[in-house]
Amino acid sequence: MSLTLDENRATYQIRAFRPGYIQVNELQLTCSIIISPNKLITDWQPQSIDELTHDHLQCIIPLKPAVLLIGTGTTMSFPPLEIYGDLINQGIGVEIMDTSAACRTYNALTAEDRNVMAALIIK
Repeated sequence: MSLTLDENRATYQIRAFRPGYIQVNELQLTCSIIISPNKLITDWQPQSIDELTHDHLQCIIPLKPAVLLIGTGTTMSFPPLEIYGDLINQGIGVEIMDTSAACRTYNALTAEDRNVMAALIIK
C-alpha cells in the first residue's frame, strides 16, 4: 500500500462527525457550524434542517465562496429554493447533501485548495 502525506493547508479541518457531534481540529462541537478553510462560525443557529431560514445563510454572501455545501443533518433533505436562492444569484454554487457527506466533501475540496464553505447542521 502506498501512503501519501496530507498537505491540506486549511486552518480548519473536520476530523470527525457523528449526529450531534463535529470535531474541527481539536475542538469538539455539539452545535451546527459554518466552516471555511480560514473561518469557523460556531454560533450558527439552526440545529435541524426544519429550523433553517433564508436569514441563516446571508452571512455567506460577503465571504464569496465558490461553493457552499449545505449539510442537512443525518438525512439529505432539500430546503426550499427561497432559502438559498440568493446565494446562487450571487454566483455561489450550492450543493445539498447529508452532513456526513458534506464533511467528507469539505475535506476533499480544502485538500485541493478550493474556495469552499460548509454550513453543517448537527442533527
